[in-house]
Amino acid sequence: MNTRSKRGRSAGSRHSHAQPRGGGSGHAQPRSGGGGGRRRAQPARGAKRRRVPLRYLLPLLLLVALMAMLMLRGYTHSEILADHRVRPPAATDQVPKKILEDGGPVIDTRGGHEGTLSVPDHRLVLTFDDGPDPEWTPKVLDVLKKHGAHGVFFVTGTMASRYPDLVERMVDEGHEVGLHTFNHPDLSYQSKSRIDWELSQNQLALAGAAGVRTSLFRPPYSSFSDAMDNKSWPVTKYIGSRGYLTVVNNTDSEDWKRPGVAEIIRRATPKNGDGAIVLMHDSGGDRSQTVAALDTFLPGLQDKGYKFTNLTEALGAPSAHAPVSGIELWKGKAWVFLVGASENITGVLVVALAVIGSLVMLRFGLMLLLSAVHARKVRKKGFRWGHDVTEPVSVLVPAYNEAKCIEATVRSLMTSDHPIEIIVVDDGSSDGTALIVEGLRLPNVRVVRQQNAGKPAALNRGIANARYDLIVMMDGDTVFEQSTVRELVQPFGDPRVGAVAGNAKVGNRDSLIGAWQHIEYVMGFNLDRRMYDMLGCMPTIPGAVGAFRRSALERVGGMSDDTLAEDTDITMAMHRDGWRVVYAEKARAWTEAPETVQQLWSQRYRWSYGTMQAIWKHRRSVIESGPSGRFGRVGMPLVSLFMVLAPLLAPLIDVFLLYGLVFGPTQKTIVAWLGVLAVQAVCAAYAFRLDRERMTHLISLPLQQILYRQLMYVVLLQSWITALTGGRLRWQKLRRTGVLGNQPSIPQQRTGSPDRRPVA
Repeated sequence: MNTRSKRGRSAGSRHSHAQPRGGGSGHAQPRSGGGGGRRRAQPARGAKRRRVPLRYLLPLLLLVALMAMLMLRGYTHSEILADHRVRPPAATDQVPKKILEDGGPVIDTRGGHEGTLSVPDHRLVLTFDDGPDPEWTPKVLDVLKKHGAHGVFFVTGTMASRYPDLVERMVDEGHEVGLHTFNHPDLSYQSKSRIDWELSQNQLALAGAAGVRTSLFRPPYSSFSDAMDNKSWPVTKYIGSRGYLTVVNNTDSEDWKRPGVAEIIRRATPKNGDGAIVLMHDSGGDRSQTVAALDTFLPGLQDKGYKFTNLTEALGAPSAHAPVSGIELWKGKAWVFLVGASENITGVLVVALAVIGSLVMLRFGLMLLLSAVHARKVRKKGFRWGHDVTEPVSVLVPAYNEAKCIEATVRSLMTSDHPIEIIVVDDGSSDGTALIVEGLRLPNVRVVRQQNAGKPAALNRGIANARYDLIVMMDGDTVFEQSTVRELVQPFGDPRVGAVAGNAKVGNRDSLIGAWQHIEYVMGFNLDRRMYDMLGCMPTIPGAVGAFRRSALERVGGMSDDTLAEDTDITMAMHRDGWRVVYAEKARAWTEAPETVQQLWSQRYRWSYGTMQAIWKHRRSVIESGPSGRFGRVGMPLVSLFMVLAPLLAPLIDVFLLYGLVFGPTQKTIVAWLGVLAVQAVCAAYAFRLDRERMTHLISLPLQQILYRQLMYVVLLQSWITALTGGRLRWQKLRRTGVLGNQPSIPQQRTGSPDRRPVA
């Protein structure tokens, strides 16, 4: 994985680390939304527009390919298109009398001819419908081989596509193969184009499986020639015009009813030594009685002088098989290959779905349990982190082109009920950000200017200029409440605490996309932080609201620009150095979330890719000893599991929802998906209750799961592709609207309030 290009560093910058090359992230913790320099400026007007890299399109292409494989799987499992309607009897006046009265089981309407053929005496043609079946067809073939008998297997295209090796075995062992349509519909209900499609697809599967074509056809739901009527006869004539012999039967074993071995034999046995075509099945259910009956039926009738042959052999006609070559052969092989691939991929996906289902439920269970424990702990009467922290604090505000937001940010800090100094580090802004701050002429506010070098360099510059040992970091588009700094630094009363994560809130939640992010922040981020706090492996101190000990920062080398997620990088470094990282729920900060899909995509793409870099960078913690090893063997697996594997596989829930809606079972699929949604709703409601948020925002939760979540999936997949292809991801500066600065007053702490929105 390539990290972004190195930027200039100021005093306090940490030493260079090995370049991370892989890893993964899915549910990235909220971090910097603004602040810090963005190295790349927008291209000049009139400049040549670059083509969109292929890797940006690959996530969508992969999802499309995945859906295509599932559609192919459903298609070849006959879960659609099959027609099982029971057709009432129809008139027979259009059927020739010679077919109805004296017709044999082989109907020949080729070339305009209308006639039938019969099997000679003491010849039996065993026919097997609906296969091949992976369990019963091999057993039927074994019995036929044991007794030196041949038969005709009328295969469906769906089954032949899925089990081509069995079709090949039929041909290799001297049996004939006939068509039984692709999806087994009643052709009397179908148009000619549909009939042609059923035949061609069936032949395609046969060509791919055994390299042959066949001239034999048996229509689904057929019986005897005297059962022809005005609905089935036109179909039979049309089938003949396409070059096929239509094969029905003389005797029906009715083995599908499973009447018992003796009864199957009785019904299959012709009378008076007559020849016959016998109907049996090698698929469609339990065929153990069929196999047992064959083992008795074959030697019994052979002893009576019967021969079991192929149909064309019994009729003295040329073989029904014709070899396929050229493009038709390769089309068939390609089809069989794709069907096999879809079967294998689907099998893997089913296992992956089971894994993701277990992970999702495990995560939800841990979130609910540990969040409750965390809330009970920190809200317990008399709870204290240690001694009260009253010493002054340095607040660092890295800013790059934050003219629309910076005044609201700085003025919110001036209302703080904790003693602070404010250092605004202007990282080469071109919109007058520094001039706005200087023009405010506020006490204890300093502006430090530097050439554009990136957010980590700006933070390090601020650390070097800070007067105090406790350092709060925030973004230039964020607004603090009056008590935020005080609540944020209280955990430092415990000397083991090296960093504190605050409670980042979405300020612009009135739009639909803002409401979705609000749900994500409250449920996906802050509930996660409670869980990770209890587990001692919080992965990210959000750039919007976080605090550090100067000594802890110095021990780990300050902020690094090795990754695009400097907040995750520094947090993992803190854990590895033995510091506790905790969550202060009352330290609320209001940040401006992206308001367009494009801005959201850019932000989350950077978060996701940067977190992948950070995980890879700190991968050696897994094998190290001491605090680093404890984090590596506890925190890294959990973070990777819940932030990489689970989010990467989570789209399967929605993919299989679509699959189930199209191919069934629809009702069970919907119930299962609603069950997952219900669990998420419970977690979201509990998270909103903990944060005293209005439950009305959860109205958009179902829509968020359908639309917003898909966007996050594609972003994560794109991050993976960027990492695996060695692509470079540059910083993107989000366009700010200054919506928080438009509030008449700064959000204040409202203890016990049902809502934490910025108040007017």
